[in-house]
Amino acid sequence: MKLILKYTWRYKRYLLLSLLGVAGFVLIQMGVPTLLKQIINGSIMKGDPSRLLPLVLLMLGVVMIGGLGEICMSYANSRIATNVIRDIRNDTFKKTQSFSHAEFNEFSVSSLITSTTSDAYQIMLFVQNMLRSALITPVMTISGFILIIKNNPSLFRVVLAAIPVLLIGVFFISHKSIPYSRAQQAGLDKINLNMREGISGLRVIRAFGNEDFQSRRFDDVNREYCGVSKTVYRITSIAQPGFYLLFNTMIAVILWNGSKSIGLGTMDVGTLSASIEYVFHILFSFMMLAVLFLMYPRASVSANRIRRVLESTPSIAENLENGVTETEEKGTVRFENVSFSYPDSEEPILKNISFTAEPGQTVAFIGSTGSGKSTLVQLIPRMFDVTGGRILVDGVDVRDYNIHALRDRIGYIPQKAQLFTGTIADNLCLGRKEATTAEMEQAAEIAQAAEFIEQKEGGLNAILSEGGSNLSGGQKQRLAIARAIVKNPEIYVFDDSFSALDYATDLKLRTRLKHEIKDATVLIVAQRISTIRNADKIIVLNEGEMVAEGTHGKLLSTSSIYHDIAASQLTEEELA
Repeated sequence: MKLILKYTWRYKRYLLLSLLGVAGFVLIQMGVPTLLKQIINGSIMKGDPSRLLPLVLLMLGVVMIGGLGEICMSYANSRIATNVIRDIRNDTFKKTQSFSHAEFNEFSVSSLITSTTSDAYQIMLFVQNMLRSALITPVMTISGFILIIKNNPSLFRVVLAAIPVLLIGVFFISHKSIPYSRAQQAGLDKINLNMREGISGLRVIRAFGNEDFQSRRFDDVNREYCGVSKTVYRITSIAQPGFYLLFNTMIAVILWNGSKSIGLGTMDVGTLSASIEYVFHILFSFMMLAVLFLMYPRASVSANRIRRVLESTPSIAENLENGVTETEEKGTVRFENVSFSYPDSEEPILKNISFTAEPGQTVAFIGSTGSGKSTLVQLIPRMFDVTGGRILVDGVDVRDYNIHALRDRIGYIPQKAQLFTGTIADNLCLGRKEATTAEMEQAAEIAQAAEFIEQKEGGLNAILSEGGSNLSGGQKQRLAIARAIVKNPEIYVFDDSFSALDYATDLKLRTRLKHEIKDATVLIVAQRISTIRNADKIIVLNEGEMVAEGTHGKLLSTSSIYHDIAASQLTEEELA
């Protein structure tokens, strides 16, 4: 509830407008029955039509003022609710952008999507009802009780007896629905997870003819969610018929007592008519409050899920205010006894890694699958933080940098090239918004992407579909490399970024890179010997340890692991 109130309180102007609107709304609901009483008692029952017109005109004025108030209330409440959901979604998305892989593993991507969409929507619905019910109910109840006591005090006891019954029923239903609301949102997470896997892995599913299995798997999750939802709605469905039963019972009691009083001459018809209206509006406002309480369990679950995201502390501190932004050195990377373990791993992934990469040097990493190559280079832009030792970039520990200043120095190209919906130019400018068309064209030429870009309708303005799915794997990798070149960083990190390229394109690209970025520091993770054989320094990793270091020629004669990898890819003449 604190989270909801915190966001709602930001819009005090609209809250004030809503409060003024509530006054107009109550004026209609209570003013019309009061005037109707005067019309019945003072004009109709007495047969005096001369008093009818002023009262009707007054009623019309009350209705117009009240209608204006209701419009103001609805407008203000809608603005507050939509602004609240906008702010929550913006803050949640912004928070997720600061998460490291550890936080994504903790929350899961499907849960974060649910929080940003469904959970935020549940809060919006709750805020809309809260603003209406929380403001109207007390005003309506107090004014209604005052008017009932003024008209007929005996009816006050009848109304007072019904309210505890209503509140006890609401509390019971609300308490029962809380655990099912939690299970409902967790079930929605599972549906999102299955949807993401089913859509993103559609080619693999079709290739293995596994559509039926995937459909059954989704159906199981969907049925589980449906069962929980049915239970929630079955519990909450008791509320409305229960309310109408209570309301009709109250009306029957009032009519019975009222008819007796009219027969005894202690009450008139207008008073009875107005009293029924007062009771109706009091109970209806309580029903609105009851609906709010019934919505609260699910809104509370949603708010707690979002609060967990917003209040979580990222494991990687960004140092936005006090972090280092400028250094004298440019392009130096130094590992000093670096070790790293994932939070849930029993054994270190990297152990005591030490090396130095200088500006103008190309340092390559090779080793068997699972040796820690990709993890090692991901530590440089702080995708993870080291658990032992330290990494220095330009003489400064990466943990002491302003995170944006650190990453501005680095052009990181992952093996799986991630492109975004938009134009090719939009993707190339991701790291440097002010890049010119000439710079993008030059980067595309260096990355061997210019030819296929020219063949696209619109060239640099050609639209890429989600994830760049209208490009081949090699084309996506070349665009990712061009994107890093446009950024023009001090340090290039190629994390197996040439794996989807044919040998000829790989050779051309590396030849151009060597010429164009000769002053930058280049770190390459690769499986192909041909990609790294001309590197200034090759580091061989095995089970997270640095087992050899040297040039291609030196390692062929000094490292059995490197020799075995080379022997599997090169001819005997090339090994000699």
